Amino acid sequence: MEEPKIAQKMPYAVEVEEGKTYYWCACGRSASQPFCDGSHKETSFTPVAFTAEKTETVHLCGCKHTNTPPFCDGTHAKL
Repeated sequence: MEEPKIAQKMPYAVEVEEGKTYYWCACGRSASQPFCDGSHKETSFTPVAFTAEKTETVHLCGCKHTNTPPFCDGTHAKL
């Protein structure tokens, strides 16, 4: 099974806007971390779309191994 590239071993704190849809990079190859830039096209990964429920700061997974994509669940501490 193909493993994602670890972009960083900590979450990305990102401001999101209520009602806006975002595409989280699942492969770890994007130059626009934590968001997708299309770099996954030669992999088996696809970005994870999510719509912000409210305007706030969220913590998106940087290690790409979370069990709650796109949000950090602390998995990076075990890598």
